[in-house]
Amino acid sequence: MRSSCDFSKNEAIMKQVFLLVLFMQVLEINAQQSIKYLALGDSYTIGESVSSHKSFPHQLAKELALIWGDSIETTVAAKTGWRTDELIQAIETFPDLQAKYDLVSLLIGVNNQFQGRPFQQYEFEFQTLLNQSIDLAGGDNAKVVVISIPDYYYTPFGVANRTESVSSELNKYNSYAQELCDSLDILFVNITDISRNGIKYSAYIADDGLHPSAEQYAIWVAKILYLIKDEKRN
Repeated sequence: MRSSCDFSKNEAIMKQVFLLVLFMQVLEINAQQSIKYLALGDSYTIGESVSSHKSFPHQLAKELALIWGDSIETTVAAKTGWRTDELIQAIETFPDLQAKYDLVSLLIGVNNQFQGRPFQQYEFEFQTLLNQSIDLAGGDNAKVVVISIPDYYYTPFGVANRTESVSSELNKYNSYAQELCDSLDILFVNITDISRNGIKYSAYIADDGLHPSAEQYAIWVAKILYLIKDEKRN
């Protein structure tokens, strides 16, 4: 006999499958023309310490272009060190941002945690950022994808600074983000588990000893694409 916990887990998995398929369908529709992609975030979105074309957004754009054979116009609105409040302000003042994007990705929050900001600030401002992302996607939730916050404890920097509490705190951030995304039918992709291989696999860490390497970003992208393709086969 299955427990209620098993049913809850299955329901969550089925909902994630639905969102992945919906996400793919949205991009397939827009693949008939140039896809406009907006990446919102902080140093993880810029790809701190890797070349710009090896950053997460540009690797994702390249893979999507290969799949559909269409050009992808990529705009990055991100800066190293940005918290949720700073990204909100930047979106409001960033030149030429309009509600016209076929895909909007959001990865934010690590600097809130790192700087010891109240969790309540993240809760409120992340909701604001989700609403801004939806607006920039023309009001279509299915065009928005949220990426979980990586765990920087599993880096040489994290270990050297003995920041053991980071993992549990980031779990709290990511759990909140996923629950909110689920409630709004927004795709949430968990790459935190990948980042926690940073000590085991040194190739996953950039030369600065803190940020993901191009190799790790490639695994993020592969996870998104694999999940979408795998669920469509089923």
